[in-house]
Amino acid sequence: MHLFASNQALFSAYFQADFFGKLIFFSLFFISIVCWIVLIHKTLQVKKAKKLALAFETTFKNNREQLLNLSINTKKQPHPFAEIFQALKQKTLEILNKNHFFAEEKENIFLTRSDLELVESHVLTTISSESKRLEKNLFILSTITTLAPFLGLLGTVWGILTTFSELQAGANASSNSAILGGLSTALATTVLGLVIAIPALIAHNWLRNSFKYFTSDMEDFLYKLLSTVELQYRKPL
Repeated sequence: MHLFASNQALFSAYFQADFFGKLIFFSLFFISIVCWIVLIHKTLQVKKAKKLALAFETTFKNNREQLLNLSINTKKQPHPFAEIFQALKQKTLEILNKNHFFAEEKENIFLTRSDLELVESHVLTTISSESKRLEKNLFILSTITTLAPFLGLLGTVWGILTTFSELQAGANASSNSAILGGLSTALATTVLGLVIAIPALIAHNWLRNSFKYFTSDMEDFLYKLLSTVELQYRKPL
């Protein structure tokens, strides 16, 4: 009931506002829609990435003895852990083929410490790229967090300015309506700006923290892969 009354008050304030006031309301409504689109999209992206990461870790555990023979179709279902594995597999096989070319005919092929470090640095660039891809468009939420209160403040100042200009012109039947419209614009835009900014701030901080932990999970997964490859291909001392 209270929510319905609040919505009715906002729409009433919108219709009572002048052209510039309506423009401020429209801007706030627009960034609110953008905020929720980005918020929902990024939340679903985080959940999907975590779900696929768990599934891929299970696949890795079941195939760790034949790790480089494992084939993953990243085009069918792309996700960060698969990209990490593909990058490691590609670079490791490339180095093994190079070592095989320079080795004797029946000599076993191994990976040196510098080879493993090269693979690690190559895959770390993939992790960096995947992190940037996950955080793409996240700046929109931080921008809305700052922009929405300022737009609300602009509406407040404009509404008060309109009210004082009408009071200065003298009170009559038409100016009373304009005064009420100015006051409702001032109050409604302030409330709307804060209502938009608060969820955007919470969502931005939560998503940034989630992406930070997921990047850490990607690095942990890389070192699990590297330790497995090292056990299989590093030359015994």
